[in-house]
Amino acid sequence: MGPFVPDLISDQLNLVVALVLGIAFGFVLEQAGFSSSRRLAGVFYGYDFTVLRVFFTAAATAMAGVLLLGAAGLLDLDVIFVNPTWLAPAIVGGAIMGVGFLLGGYCPGTSVCAAAIGKVDAMAFVGGGLLGIFGFAEVYPRIRTFDESTFLGPIKVYQSLHVPAGVFAFLLIAVAVAAFVVTTRIERRVNPSGAPSLRFPAASHRLAGAGLLGVGVLLLFTPDYKGRLLAKVSDPAFAAAHPVKVMTVDELAFRIVDREPRLRIVDVRDPKAFAALALPGSVNGSVRDLFGKEWREVVGPLHVRKVIVGADEAQERTAYLLLHELGYENLAVLEGGFPAFERTILEPIMLVSTGSRWDGDVRRFRESARTEILRMVKEAKASGQKKPKKEKKIQGGC
Repeated sequence: MGPFVPDLISDQLNLVVALVLGIAFGFVLEQAGFSSSRRLAGVFYGYDFTVLRVFFTAAATAMAGVLLLGAAGLLDLDVIFVNPTWLAPAIVGGAIMGVGFLLGGYCPGTSVCAAAIGKVDAMAFVGGGLLGIFGFAEVYPRIRTFDESTFLGPIKVYQSLHVPAGVFAFLLIAVAVAAFVVTTRIERRVNPSGAPSLRFPAASHRLAGAGLLGVGVLLLFTPDYKGRLLAKVSDPAFAAAHPVKVMTVDELAFRIVDREPRLRIVDVRDPKAFAALALPGSVNGSVRDLFGKEWREVVGPLHVRKVIVGADEAQERTAYLLLHELGYENLAVLEGGFPAFERTILEPIMLVSTGSRWDGDVRRFRESARTEILRMVKEAKASGQKKPKKEKKIQGGC
């Protein structure tokens, strides 16, 4: 998948990009009026809902952009960092921050924005925030148990609601449009002479709301890129129309024993099965993991023969066709899957004669290969299994 943060951006350059984006973000906040504590507090008192409108607009825009880019295969949503959730501490922390927002007129981000342009009340708010940080650090040993309770992990809202991302996006956009309408009426009733919404051109705002709902409907029917591609390569009709190259058990055993430098074994079995017994030099990952950018180093080189090993041939063929659809070449699947290799090479089972004059040679090769490969397996376990270097998740946020 085409990353939106390309490899040419190093960790050092990333800091420069973050600085530029941070300045731009602060400028937008200031232009939206977020440096005014009166405007920010207006949300709680009902006379100014600019903050709510800006946040809803930003959320809907970012969400729509991310989902559409993901559906087009231009952005890998799995590498976007999601802050882990500790539910009870988050609720208590949110309540404390809400009270502070109401009393001081700022949230942490907007206070920095206002302090940067010389607002004295914002400077006091930032100072109070720093004191709060020190206070939290002092009492943390006593509240650590609570702070680490109700851990849910990096869960997304739509996952916790058990609905598709597109459905959640549509619902959020519908709520946003409804909130714009309701808050406009509240604002004009509470502040009939100075409500910001009095300056809104009604026709263009109705058109914008309809367009936003249209985007929500589009997201409702936008399929997940990875899910769509996996469904495509898993379709029996597609698999039948796209034959795969096969490597026999004996050929793979010979290449392993010969320590073939242009051989790469991609094991797509369950991690537990892989941990129990894996072929020397193999790299493990699920079929869905193959979308990740870290796999380019494993399956990308054209001169390297990539052999896919799975619990059965059906799993191997799915992985093969997926990699082929992603643009990778020089692939093969192991005939019969890992169970066939285990039966034929790793377990001392009597060779069934085919009546060929080569039976004796085949038996001697398999016995020799069994001894050598099991020794290599033992060495690999002692040194640790190879894993693709995980791509660092993109972090950010306010």
